[in-house]
Amino acid sequence: MSTTRIAVLIGSLRADSLNRKLALALAGLAPQDVHFEHLRIDDLPLYNQDHEGNPPESVKRLKAGIAAAQGVLFVTPEYNRSIPGVLKNAIDHASRPYGQSAWAGKPAGVIGISGGAIGTALAQQHLRNILSYLDMPTLGQPEAFIQSKEGLLDDQGRIGVDATRQFLQGWVDRYLAWVRKHAQA
Repeated sequence: MSTTRIAVLIGSLRADSLNRKLALALAGLAPQDVHFEHLRIDDLPLYNQDHEGNPPESVKRLKAGIAAAQGVLFVTPEYNRSIPGVLKNAIDHASRPYGQSAWAGKPAGVIGISGGAIGTALAQQHLRNILSYLDMPTLGQPEAFIQSKEGLLDDQGRIGVDATRQFLQGWVDRYLAWVRKHAQA
């Protein structure tokens, strides 16, 4: 049985990130033949086109992680009604130089959690616009705008609310089917 590799980009650097906890919970809902690899983005320098010819090791590592994966999962908070700068920076690095984007053709999933009533709806919409330009087929349904509540997620990725667990299980199942449908050989 071959392993399906999913590159995970978490748009929060916070040690106690709700989105990191959500990413762990999603991985826990996947079958044994799926490996979720959290790609590091906290050490990427700010994108500068002058460095494209000789990118730093952190950028090479990011692009290699994306290339090795059959799909990409973006787990993002919402900052000021959009995606965090650290996530946009990672997206820009891996899309360059022009014609050498690591993103092209990679099936994507977008999800996020926040304390607000609309979850990360606006950040997800902005991210979907970017992913469309990058030629990433992105799962459209079901959408998942998760509002954090006390006891919803713990540090080990356990989901404390049965209805949320069932919803997220359905989301993971649909996302993995999407990846398998669109993954490049």
